[in-house]
Amino acid sequence: MAGDDTTDTVVVIGLGRFGGALALELIRRGTEVLAIDHRPKLVQSFAGQLTQVAVADSTDLDALRRLGVADFRRAVCAIGTDMESSILTASLLVELAIDDIWAKAVSAQHGQILSRIGVQHVIFPEHDMGERVAHLVSGRLLDYMDVDEDFAMAKMRPPRNYVGIALGASNLRSKYGLTVVAVKAPDTEFTYATADTELSYGDIIIVSGRPHQIDRFAELP
Repeated sequence: MAGDDTTDTVVVIGLGRFGGALALELIRRGTEVLAIDHRPKLVQSFAGQLTQVAVADSTDLDALRRLGVADFRRAVCAIGTDMESSILTASLLVELAIDDIWAKAVSAQHGQILSRIGVQHVIFPEHDMGERVAHLVSGRLLDYMDVDEDFAMAKMRPPRNYVGIALGASNLRSKYGLTVVAVKAPDTEFTYATADTELSYGDIIIVSGRPHQIDRFAELP
C-alpha cells in the first residue's frame, strides 16, 4: 500500500479518541491509512472501517519494520496518555526517516521533548480545542482557527458600525489591523471581499489578523 510512493497514505499509531477520529476522517477524505495499536479489542473495533489496521507494539522497531512503516512518507503518533510510549514511538519514526511526522502532546514538556527528537509537527488537541471554544463562548465569533503562532482567522457577524460602508472606505485595516477575507450574505455562498464590498446586517464575514485584534473587533456591538 505505501510502496507506491503516493502522498495519500498515512500511518496512524494509537487508536484512542484522537487517533481513531483522525484515522476515520482521513479515510473519509480518501487517504489510505495503516492504523496501529497494541490493544486487540480496540483494533478489532476498527476492522472494516480503515484501509489496514494491525495489533503491534509501536515501541518495537522490528514490529514497525515488518508492517512496512518505513515505506510511509507521513506518520502520526497519536499516543497521548503514555508519555514514554509516545516519545519512544516518535523516536523510532524519526529513526525510520519518515519525511513528515506529526505527534500528539499532552503538556508543554512533552511537546518540547518531541520537538527535540526530530518531530516536525507537535500538536496539542486538548489545548487547541479549549482555546478555540473559549473564543467562541466569550464573544460573537461563530468559528475561530489559529493559522500560526500569532495569526488567526475567524467567522463572525459584522459589527453595526461597519454595516453599509465599503471596506475600502472603512478604517478596519488601520484601526484594527484586520482584513475581511470573505463575505456570505443570507442564502448565498461565501465570496471574496473587495474594497467595494459593503457589509449588511445578516452577513457572515471571515476576518484574518492577530488574535488580540480579532478579539478586540469581536467586542464591538
